[in-house]
Amino acid sequence: MFKDKNIHLIGIGGISMSGIAEILHALGAHITGSDASYSKNIVMLEEKGIKVLIGEDANLVNDADIVVYTAAISENHPELKKARELKKEIYERGAFLGLLTKDYENVICISGTHGKSTTTGMIASIFLEADKKPTIQIGAIIPKLKTNYYVGSKEYFIMEACEYKDSFLSFYPTSEVILNIDNDHLDYFGNIDNIKASFTKYTKLLPKNGKLVLNKDDHNTMSLSYSKNVNILTYGIDNETMVMAKNITFDDYGHPVFDIYYNNELFLNIHLNVLGHHNIYNALASTSIAILYNIDKKYIKKALEEYQGVERRFELLGTYKDNILVYDDYAHHPTEIKSTLESVKNIKCHQNYAIFQSHTYSRTKEHLEEFADVLKEFDNVIIAPIYPAREINIYNVKEDDLVDLIKKDNPNVIYLPSFDAIVTYLKETIQDNDLVITIGAGPVNEVGLKLLGKEK
Repeated sequence: MFKDKNIHLIGIGGISMSGIAEILHALGAHITGSDASYSKNIVMLEEKGIKVLIGEDANLVNDADIVVYTAAISENHPELKKARELKKEIYERGAFLGLLTKDYENVICISGTHGKSTTTGMIASIFLEADKKPTIQIGAIIPKLKTNYYVGSKEYFIMEACEYKDSFLSFYPTSEVILNIDNDHLDYFGNIDNIKASFTKYTKLLPKNGKLVLNKDDHNTMSLSYSKNVNILTYGIDNETMVMAKNITFDDYGHPVFDIYYNNELFLNIHLNVLGHHNIYNALASTSIAILYNIDKKYIKKALEEYQGVERRFELLGTYKDNILVYDDYAHHPTEIKSTLESVKNIKCHQNYAIFQSHTYSRTKEHLEEFADVLKEFDNVIIAPIYPAREINIYNVKEDDLVDLIKKDNPNVIYLPSFDAIVTYLKETIQDNDLVITIGAGPVNEVGLKLLGKEK
């Protein structure tokens, strides 16, 4: 479909867009792109021979057959304006990704408020282990692949399906995994009922006899309206389900060990290599989709137990001064931070230091008290400057608002105005056997990298 086509991507350096660019390049398309800033994703693209401009140039779209742009791109962007003037074939990223999947026999979409990247990575690893040669598109780097995509056969396309701005409604799934549904992206959805309505529309995209995997322990997921013409497989821990985890324990490093039961019979024993109770759910979801595709249990076990996680999902960045563990986690919603906290508590250490950078002003305002409620449970909390992303601060919210709320229950909280100031503070404060973790979807991971001398 795209072989020999000239395709220009605006915002090509984003984690999803860069993956799309590399898949198209592998399919024989001629790719150009632009982005506002340089990044390691762009380095990888350039190593493949893809030309990327840092900045803007309307002339870049002159020879394009197709122009793709991210949702963050303004309608006033000169390349997008010129493309519209020239009546080019134009797609927003989500719509184009959906179009890209139409060529595949099985399109497996992983959705939910939390855990999409990790679960997509787990499922991809299982299919790769079973030599199913899937094509993969994920919103994070898979360490084993050293990239966020993989070009395989046309039989399977495994992809992360994000609900923001109803993006996943542009896809053509034959199988869906719904991990959970929570209050998020309220700047777009407004309330939980609108989020659930969007997920209901998403499930209606499945064809007759499509496959649907659901977390039975998540009330919002189970309250959706589903078609009776699809094959449903449920998983969970707290409720009787088709795929269930039992006999759960944790090793000294916080790695879960548990049995998976399928239809009330012991199916597998699993010892995960990633941390946290939430990853038991992710492993159950991954096992469920593998069962629906008749993948042998030996491949499921091997893939799950060897799975190292994806970049920035409770990622161990390194060790400072021999015995101070430094982690980074992408958590940017109170529910996700709760899971992060649980994982931290399962690791034996002297004291923990959480460096939190809230992602967007709107989310900070909406979840201010919830953020404070979970962050106060860390031993020490450092608040970094809010990451604005696509927003300006029209919400009258500031970092000190969060500090003041946390301080009511935990006096060990401060706001520091820069990453350099945070690194200096840590070097002067942390002691042997402490644990440091940066938390947030913005560039807060730079704190850990600077502390370890691994600056980008």
